[in-house]
Amino acid sequence: MCRLSLYSFVVLLGANINSRILSTQIKVKGGKVMYFVTSKDGTKIAYDKIGQGPALILVAGAFSYRKFTQQVELANLLSEHFTVYNYDRRGRGDSSDTQPYHVDREIEDLQSLIDEAGGSAYIWGLSSGAVLSLLAAKKMESITKLALHEPPFVVKEEDRKAPKDFRSHLTSLISKNNRDEAIKYFMVKGMGAPSLVVSMMRIMPGVWSKLMAVAHTLPYDAALLDGYMDGKELSTECWSSIQIPTLVLEGTESPSSLRNSAKALASVLPHSQLVSKKGLGHTKKLHTKKISHELLTFFTENH
Repeated sequence: MCRLSLYSFVVLLGANINSRILSTQIKVKGGKVMYFVTSKDGTKIAYDKIGQGPALILVAGAFSYRKFTQQVELANLLSEHFTVYNYDRRGRGDSSDTQPYHVDREIEDLQSLIDEAGGSAYIWGLSSGAVLSLLAAKKMESITKLALHEPPFVVKEEDRKAPKDFRSHLTSLISKNNRDEAIKYFMVKGMGAPSLVVSMMRIMPGVWSKLMAVAHTLPYDAALLDGYMDGKELSTECWSSIQIPTLVLEGTESPSSLRNSAKALASVLPHSQLVSKKGLGHTKKLHTKKISHELLTFFTENH
């Protein structure tokens, strides 16, 4: 939730009455400008806008937010060719959070940003953000091109699967305000990270506090993946309505489950292309220069 006492002034930019979108520009200390758009249910979605060109919205994955260092790097690189909208998903960073949560509310958040961008936009989604972007594309005609970066579906029986009660157990931990345990559970049982890695992250300066700050949104990521982590093949019929050009990215260094997911998704989307290259994985770090190169190529080519 933003605290207005931190800001020097608020300027009302305008409202789209039909879609109930209200845009606000706020100048923070140091002269930097932060933007807000009001989603359909009243949630304030914070975003940064940089660059010039066609609108491109970045949709982050679990634990990420718009001030995440590599997210900022990617936005800066892409801003040489696009107007980049880098936003905090609801409940993260400077965005507010309206209960009860539903996946449709996050899709409405994305639509509010697209409306603010002029009514159409390119989308890049990472991990669970890729799943959100994919689900949005099923419902919205305002997405003109879609880039999906390692969506964490589990599409093969032999791949590691999350527990059947993954979402409910995670939600229970958060309802008890047990954020430490929720982070560990999500990473180990959901992402497959070794327990030792999680323990090391606890003592890394500044890392654990940032994870704690967004841990309450982990059930939202689990909700996005609900029904897609059980080792079943993706249905062509389910995704055939997505008729826009789509890029699916995967790193050759990524775990097999992510690579299997990317290949499966590319095979069921009607107008998709799969790019598999070393350095496109996201589990350790984002190689922003490599990613931006692939995105620039895709978003600027004619289809």
